[in-house]
Amino acid sequence: MVSAPGRPGRPAAASGRQVKLGAYVTFQGGDWQVAAVAGASVTLTGENGQTASVLSSFLFADPGFTVGGSPRTGVGQWGLLESVPARERERALAWQRHIREIETGLPDGPGSTGVPRPEYDPQRTSMAEREQAKADELATLGWPRVSRATVRRMRARYHAQGLWGLIPRRKPSSATGQADERVVAAVLEALRRQRGRSKGTLKGLRELTGHILADAHGPGTVALPAPSTFNRLARVLADPLEHPGRPARTQTAAPAVPFTPTVALRPGELVQIDTTRLDVMAVGEDAKPLRPELTIALDVATRSVVAAVLREEGTKAVDAALLLAEMAVPHPMRPGFGEQLRLAHAAVPYDRLLALDARLEQAAARPVLVPETIVIDRGAIFVSAAFLAACETLGVNVQPAPPRSPAAKGAVERTFGSINSLFAQHVAGYTGPHVLARGEAVQDEARFTVAQLQELLDEWITACWQHRPHDGLRHPLLPKKALAPNEMWGALLGACGYVPWPLDGADYLELLPVRFHPITGRGIRINHRTYDHTLLNEHRGRPSPDGPGGRWEIHLNPHDVRQIYIRLPDGHLHEIPWIHRDHVHAPMGETAWRHIRNTLEKRTDREKHEAALAEAADQVLRRARPTTTAQPAPPRTTPQPEGGQPALSRYPAETADSLDALEAREQTEAGADEPGALTLYDADQEAELW
Repeated sequence: MVSAPGRPGRPAAASGRQVKLGAYVTFQGGDWQVAAVAGASVTLTGENGQTASVLSSFLFADPGFTVGGSPRTGVGQWGLLESVPARERERALAWQRHIREIETGLPDGPGSTGVPRPEYDPQRTSMAEREQAKADELATLGWPRVSRATVRRMRARYHAQGLWGLIPRRKPSSATGQADERVVAAVLEALRRQRGRSKGTLKGLRELTGHILADAHGPGTVALPAPSTFNRLARVLADPLEHPGRPARTQTAAPAVPFTPTVALRPGELVQIDTTRLDVMAVGEDAKPLRPELTIALDVATRSVVAAVLREEGTKAVDAALLLAEMAVPHPMRPGFGEQLRLAHAAVPYDRLLALDARLEQAAARPVLVPETIVIDRGAIFVSAAFLAACETLGVNVQPAPPRSPAAKGAVERTFGSINSLFAQHVAGYTGPHVLARGEAVQDEARFTVAQLQELLDEWITACWQHRPHDGLRHPLLPKKALAPNEMWGALLGACGYVPWPLDGADYLELLPVRFHPITGRGIRINHRTYDHTLLNEHRGRPSPDGPGGRWEIHLNPHDVRQIYIRLPDGHLHEIPWIHRDHVHAPMGETAWRHIRNTLEKRTDREKHEAALAEAADQVLRRARPTTTAQPAPPRTTPQPEGGQPALSRYPAETADSLDALEAREQTEAGADEPGALTLYDADQEAELW
């Protein structure tokens, strides 16, 4: 029996697919029955008696592969869930667990651990009995108006529409009741200002809220509610640990809990994700020095950095969501990597892995795993709807760390320190761990762009970190020897095995952040950029059949805004380019675009202004390229004229390329002064000077 990757958010029959003897599968457009399973080989029998023997990895990678009529493995269309309040999403997820328990006996579906409760055991009870038992259970828990008919209706909606079918089509009630939204926002702001400070009383909090309302809307514009009403509102909005009247240091006031180390016994069982600033100055898209943000995913069982991404500023939820896919896809060999960095030379059973997944032939020596549980802090990018929806879609459990408990993610926190000490201090532009250890002009030492620093980091992880012995990795048969992350991965593969997880380009597009926009006669307008294509002709001015308010679902990569992806009525995402994409020859993010908009003042109409922005974007990205010299080049001067001061050159001398072009121009001009010299206009050479 071979397990095929499931699709969370779908009915239980689809999420627990197994290729076992007698199962019917769809392969290469035909229907087959599994006749034999021997290791990584699967023997199939067709309708006309023909037989075929294929590798399981090749079988799973087929675009039309399904088991028992279930949909293909991939990322679901979770974009519409962002328009649903959090309370309704949580209720839909609760219904999903109840429906799984009715159909399989276990809340987490087939393949999960545990024993079914007697009233939900499929071997002892019928479907009608289990539906009635679930209706009685929910009624006992206080769910309003839940009967067997309700349970049957929710099962039908789940099978027809997946998780989206479990969301009610009604406006949910608010925990704040009919309170003025301006008052609610002011109370939240007052609570934020009091966070971390000495605790006061509810009366003091009410006075602070009144000051905030007066500053934001004017004195007397918004009236404060009565003290009793305000106190109830504050109790609803305040965190229980930060409620006025409680101790300010609740973490130290509580008794210390016994220390329990985090244990993981197989790759991917527990993955910790976190973000921090790297102690290195880099060159940003606007050619200014900055400290990039580093987000890594650390596998606790092997201490392997399975994914790492550097961003200029404001790491977004899409970066964390794409980390999930990066863990499950082999890291390819990049230009410049040595032959010794191939996975074929690592301490892993390479031949057996290659038989299961042909993608590993060109892979670098880094682990490939499917995360089961991810430990996150309560950062905005990790608790966002985009990241949580991506985890739900890919079948990853999310475990938030307790507040003010950095030891809950001790492994990844310590890894950040190791990266700074083993890698960052050897890179030009190192800032040091604190301000006392910082140099005088660190910003002038920045030599690498964020993209170049990303390549250096990836190569260092492959060449150094994955082959460096770690004191926390010990094999039971070799307790005195510290193993490297790659060695530990190879040792654990023999116990847990390896199942390939094929993802294609469409799955990556589904993980991009979602926004909703109308299609006008000019195209799609996003942040002063216009996207247009002939695919939009038949949809201009028409509402979307599925989007909220008739707007269309748009997927946008914030790190490359030169194109967007729109979901048309056929259900697929289609690429729509920026009308000035040909003017920008490198990926451009929202940060560079915002810098250009703030620098270039709008002096023309919209179309000309957008074209000017595109030209400015290309020039900024060209100037952001680092110089090839170790030190900044001094300014060049023209020959000193007679009786005057030396004049600066009219041409820029900021890079080595511009210096070469200037020198060629000066030689040409010098030759023209000689008697009999004749020069021709060179368009390519002249273009280098602009």
